[in-house]
Amino acid sequence: MLIAADKFKGSLTAVQVAERVTEGLRRVVPEAEVEALPVADGGDGTVDAAVAAGFERREVRVTGPVGEPVTAAYALRGDTAVVEMAEASGLQRLPAGVFAPLTATTYGSGELLRAALDAGARTIVFGVGGSATTDGGSGMLAALGARFLDAGGEPVGPGGGALADLAIADLSGLDPRLAEIEFVLASDVDNPLTGPKGAPAVYGPQKGATPEDVAALDAALGHFAEVLERAIGARAAEYASAPGAGAAGGIGYGALILGAGFRPGIEVMLDVLGFAPALERATLVITGEGSLDEQTLHGKAPAGVAAAARAAGKEVVAVCGRLALSPEALARAGIRRAYPLTEAEPDVQRCIAEAGPILESVAERIARDLLV
Repeated sequence: MLIAADKFKGSLTAVQVAERVTEGLRRVVPEAEVEALPVADGGDGTVDAAVAAGFERREVRVTGPVGEPVTAAYALRGDTAVVEMAEASGLQRLPAGVFAPLTATTYGSGELLRAALDAGARTIVFGVGGSATTDGGSGMLAALGARFLDAGGEPVGPGGGALADLAIADLSGLDPRLAEIEFVLASDVDNPLTGPKGAPAVYGPQKGATPEDVAALDAALGHFAEVLERAIGARAAEYASAPGAGAAGGIGYGALILGAGFRPGIEVMLDVLGFAPALERATLVITGEGSLDEQTLHGKAPAGVAAAARAAGKEVVAVCGRLALSPEALARAGIRRAYPLTEAEPDVQRCIAEAGPILESVAERIARDLLV
């Protein structure tokens, strides 16, 4: 049996989910053969999933989203690196209670990519999500050698808001190694850079942006794309409307400018983590995440796991904190049944606080239902 679940955000990491489910299953069936492959869809937790699959964790000091130094990690195996932008520029890197929608920068994400290049990476999987930023990837590009100048020839300030003052974009100094690697943009969202479905409008409010901030950021990112078009030609405009450009505050756009190819995050991660051979060995797959809801069906890890398992003819059940999908929706996704913690403990706050022990009892139930 294969446990391929994502994290329960705010309660358990993907590794802890696998450990707790394994413990519960073996209480009922001590001899159960269980293989754990924690998964992620490119957002926060992606490096941890890679490390659990055998990658080496590497740490480096980089610039955090509001300019202070932070220790961020990436994962390396051979010449393949998994870089998670949230490690450097994620919401969890903001000081407690502080948002910086106009000034948060992705500079540290660029430093993290540079560290992976320095370590000899020839393939970089760049997982994006959970960002504190809406700067179109301008900070990342600057860390990799681009220059963004105002009308006076001075560098523009950090963050998306400052891009309103951008007059000149010079990409001639970009790290030449970027042209020699396979660069994969892994994301679970396909939004464009700007507009009603763009990065500022859809994701800005969760980063503290007011309606006025959203309008300012949307205009600034649109201007950013126009200046880049003058610098590198029509492809800059094409990338702005491409799927994934709006991922993680527009860092997807910056990655596309660098030549990245966009792929759904869970597809990429299943490849990188070695899911196919693990699936071959399994008779039953247990997937899941904190909330199984409508969003799950649009590129989140459990949907990707279930789709791959169904294609291989394997049965899938899911564990979750809360369940907001009908049995019919689950069946369409390839999930036979879901086991939410709230069935075992109706008190949601207790489910969050005591997710581990409750998940173990839920796994016992799965074992009694399916293994005994």
